[in-house]
Amino acid sequence: MGKDLFESRPEARTIFEQADKILGLSLSKILFEGPEEDLKQTKNTQPAIFLHSIVLTKFIDGTNASMAAGHSLGEYSALVFAGAISFEDGLRLVRLRGELMQQAGVERPGTMAAVIGLGPITINEICSAANEAGIVQAANFNSPGQVVISGSIGGVRKAMELAKARGAKMVKELQVSGAFHSALMESARTGLKSALEKIEIRDARIQVYANVSAKPTQKAEDIREALVRQLTSPVRWEESVNAMASDGATTFVEVGPGKVLQGLVKRINATVSLRGYDKAADLN
Repeated sequence: MGKDLFESRPEARTIFEQADKILGLSLSKILFEGPEEDLKQTKNTQPAIFLHSIVLTKFIDGTNASMAAGHSLGEYSALVFAGAISFEDGLRLVRLRGELMQQAGVERPGTMAAVIGLGPITINEICSAANEAGIVQAANFNSPGQVVISGSIGGVRKAMELAKARGAKMVKELQVSGAFHSALMESARTGLKSALEKIEIRDARIQVYANVSAKPTQKAEDIREALVRQLTSPVRWEESVNAMASDGATTFVEVGPGKVLQGLVKRINATVSLRGYDKAADLN
């Protein structure tokens, strides 16, 4: 992950080495060599994806970008790209965010599940009905008919049963280390809030569409508040993409590992253009 950039671009090598020094650990070694079990720990996964994404932004012309957004963790990459948060602060924050979320998952175990084929209103009704079995709520509104739910094991599994009964095309429990974007992340939210209060956040140079509201944010205090709320609130990705398209976005560029967001955007709005940067070869 990112090794081709490290080996082919001296500027990328510098950023990877800088990240290792900032964190006081060899994140680059985990990225390049694993083991996969270590990379999959959210305390490592989050800074790894963030670092990979930020390295790529150094080699693309972002001056034409008029707006930005990121899915969950990706919101931090978007904010660094938009000049609201420094790379150093962003890296420390996402490492802490991963640690806090991992710890919250240990303290209050939970799970998540993908539900395909039901709309947001139905999902919310199902979660309300399943709350008698435990906490459960919508965590990601990813694209039309694709929603992820999150919460206690009992609550999520009850909601999965109800979703099947309501005609969901597919219901699948996810392999995760916690109930992300749910009330079970409250302890992580408290810890992250404290850290966010101590760093400098500037007004963004372009509008960044916040996960929690699906609306453009640019003021520093609005950004800080949105990041705190994000940990226990759903990611409103479908609404965010629609809002960006309504506000004039015609080309969406995914920066970072994989093509998941390009797939989501295509399902949300088939009329926009898409491209992505993941590997060093994508930059040529």
